[in-house]
Amino acid sequence: MSETVAKHPARQGHAPRTVTVLGSTGSVGTQTIELLAAEPGRFQVKALVAGRNTELLAQQAIALGAEMAVVADPSAYDALKKALAGTNIACAAGPEAVVEAASLHADWTMAAITGAAGLASTLEAIKGGASVALANKEALVCAGEVMLRAVRDAGATLLPVDSEHNAIFQSLADGNRGAVEKIILTASGGPFRTSTHAEMAAATPEKALKHPVWSMGAKITIDSATMMNKGLEVIEAARLFGLEEEQIGVLIHPQSVIHGMVCYRDGSVLAQLGSPDMRIPISHTLAWPERMTTPSPRLDLATVAKLEFSEPDLVQFPALRLARAALRAGGGAPAILNAANEIAVEAFLKKRIGFLDIAGTVERVLDSMGTRRADSLDDVIALDGEARRMAEAALPL
Repeated sequence: MSETVAKHPARQGHAPRTVTVLGSTGSVGTQTIELLAAEPGRFQVKALVAGRNTELLAQQAIALGAEMAVVADPSAYDALKKALAGTNIACAAGPEAVVEAASLHADWTMAAITGAAGLASTLEAIKGGASVALANKEALVCAGEVMLRAVRDAGATLLPVDSEHNAIFQSLADGNRGAVEKIILTASGGPFRTSTHAEMAAATPEKALKHPVWSMGAKITIDSATMMNKGLEVIEAARLFGLEEEQIGVLIHPQSVIHGMVCYRDGSVLAQLGSPDMRIPISHTLAWPERMTTPSPRLDLATVAKLEFSEPDLVQFPALRLARAALRAGGGAPAILNAANEIAVEAFLKKRIGFLDIAGTVERVLDSMGTRRADSLDDVIALDGEARRMAEAALPL
């Protein structure tokens, strides 16, 4: 079992931890900002990066005394500059500026720019050799070996933010990774856990976005509904923890109390439990190797009363099957899977295709493109673009 994530941390001193947040106005980003604001003397903000929400970005930068604020959309530069007028906060815009912000030295960087758009900035943060809290699962899914090679070369530390991977990370705290037989990632089952095929075929974006447990962004919520999110997490877990596909199990757990389990060869199973609140895993990475107080609801098992588990239905949720197949195929297959899925999800949200057409589109693109190499970031970007064009061409006009 490899050791992509750190296992023997050095305790930090009393100086404020310098931090950068890539994707500060998204779901994970805003919760990270909330935690930073709660302990202002503990953290010093180097840079905040957003897509196009200049109003919220400026508010965050001013409230936290950030050194720099960057918006990815070049057309939003004037609005950001106006919002920050009279402050000492530097501002910039455009994809190059996002990568530049990620390159600034920070003790800890939150990589929360969703999708393949976060690839370059996440890689740049890793090259800095510090701690990178990884909320952008696509970075490892699309460019697994490229990212892992950069981690090794820079001596960086990856800290998983996804609640499931963070649970595994915490359950591996004793460092005895050679004794691991398998891990289990849990899934709520999403809004269609008990739905029929006909009900899923008729599902609207509005219904698919009503997640029964978690509060997340639109793309991740749809991925949860199709279970592609869990498939991407299986691929990410293989990269993070050096596991084979068959060593990564998935269980439907509608209460979302147990987030991940590690099964050891002596028969022991260690699990991490907590309320379904992303501030818990975010705070774990933010304060690591220490811990910090959060306003998250405390888990009351007596109130929960029961915990249920079941195997996922791969016929009902073919996206999970496709993700596992992409992991086994290796090379560029996971990048193709992710790119096609992003196009299909966007098309569903715009009501161009039906809910079941998401996985169908992904499968057609995977079958058409076959096995490809992905030895460099350029390879990954090329595959991503080709898969997106093919997926778009497969959609109705």
